[in-house]
Amino acid sequence: MSAINTVVYVIHLLSVLGILVLLLLQSNKSPRTLNPGVLHASLAALIAGIILVGLHNSVKPDEELNHIKVGIKFIFLLVILVLGYVNLKKPVLPKKVWLTMLGLTLTNIVIASWR
Repeated sequence: MSAINTVVYVIHLLSVLGILVLLLLQSNKSPRTLNPGVLHASLAALIAGIILVGLHNSVKPDEELNHIKVGIKFIFLLVILVLGYVNLKKPVLPKKVWLTMLGLTLTNIVIASWR
């Protein structure tokens, strides 16, 4: 079970990193467009996070899961997904939407690393 947890954890980390990198790659472009990879990475991070929560009690039975932290991260990823799906077909990604998605991703990373 520990090996599965490690693999899912690495997938989750790479997915969140993928969201961040794909959003940052749009910073210099004059007409910002949403890369569909952001949606794929967001969905992969969301599914991997749900699997990690499900495996938590079997992998770390003595450690308490912080449900508030997990819930906030879940909501942030859902908002990123909704913003992505709404703006996927638009020819230009508005700066406010881009900054919101970037801010939510960075906040998600900060919350994850906070003890």
